[in-house]
Order: sequence, then structure tokens, then C-alpha cells
Amino acid sequence: MIALNSPQTGGMRGISGADFLCFSQAQTIGMKGTFRAFLSSKLEDLNSIVYSSNRENVPIVNLKVLKLISFYKTNMVLMMKKLKVRTFCLQDEVLFDSWNNIFGDGRMKDNVSIYSFDGKDVLRDDTWPEKMIWHGSTSRGQRHIDNYCEAWRVGDRAVTGMASPLQRQSLLQQSSSSCSSSYIVLCVENSYIPDSRRR
Repeated sequence: MIALNSPQTGGMRGISGADFLCFSQAQTIGMKGTFRAFLSSKLEDLNSIVYSSNRENVPIVNLKVLKLISFYKTNMVLMMKKLKVRTFCLQDEVLFDSWNNIFGDGRMKDNVSIYSFDGKDVLRDDTWPEKMIWHGSTSRGQRHIDNYCEAWRVGDRAVTGMASPLQRQSLLQQSSSSCSSSYIVLCVENSYIPDSRRR
């Protein structure tokens, strides 16, 4: 489990836009798995985005990374033609013993952090002034029909989405928030790759 590199309002161009942010940021640092946004959507509940075969027997871990990137500019556009990425897994720490342990008031293990794709601790870094995560779900991981920023397409103040204060070590606390708020968005690797410890 890993966070996007910057906070997002509820207007993420739908679940496909949020999933694309997870995918593209994972690709940038050389991750090979398929990453999905930790959000309920119009067509899929949050609790079902990980394949059923991996919901009980695969721990949910964070990922500490260091990366060294060389960027090259061409015609005033930041390009990655000669992108060099070196990723070092320092230590994966278990957040939850399984995917299913997240739901129904599950709590993260003590003294572990969630990191962004660029290696920042979301609870300690000022990039995220509000230590809240979007999820748009009930505590059981089902979509909250009236509280998911109109399927993550709207960032208006008058519309609401369900979020959770990360300091409470629960990812699915029920806090209805304005979709204009800029909160943490988490990503999860939704299919287990035997040679990878990442989730």
C-alpha cells in the first residue's frame, strides 16, 4: 500500500483517473504490479478491488523506497526520455495481516507508516497538511452512494465524500468531507506477484 505523491480533491476524473495516477506513479519508479486506487467507485466496492484469492493470505505492507532520478528537459517540457530510476526496498512493514483485516474497524499495526511513491511519510510530511484519506466507503468497504464525490468526478465544496483521519490507524473511519478538500489517496497492488513483496 502506497500513497500518491500529492493530495487530491474529490475531482479525480472518476475512478479511472485515480487508477491511472496510481499506475503512472508506480511505473515511474519501476514497479511492475497493477496498482488501483483505494476508493469505492460506481461499479465496484472498495473491498473487492483485490482478487479474492489474495484477500486472506497476503499481508498488506508499506514500501520504503529511495530513488535516484535524472530528468531531462526538451522544449520546455519535463521529459523522461533518458529517465534513470534506481529503487531500493529498505524494509516492507506490515500494516494489516490481510486485506480483509482492513474492513470492519480494522486498525493498522502500531509504529508503522504509509509512504508515497516518492518516499515521503504521509503522516509526517507537510505535503499533506490534512492527514485524511479519501475512500468513499462504509466501514465494511462498500460504496457509500451519497458520499463519494459523485464517483470521484467532482471537487466542489457543496458535494461530499467519505474520508478517514489516518492518525486513528483506521482507513475506513466515517467522516463526510467536502469534495473540495485535498486529501491523501492510497493505492494498492491488487494482484499478488510471487516474486514481489509489494502490496
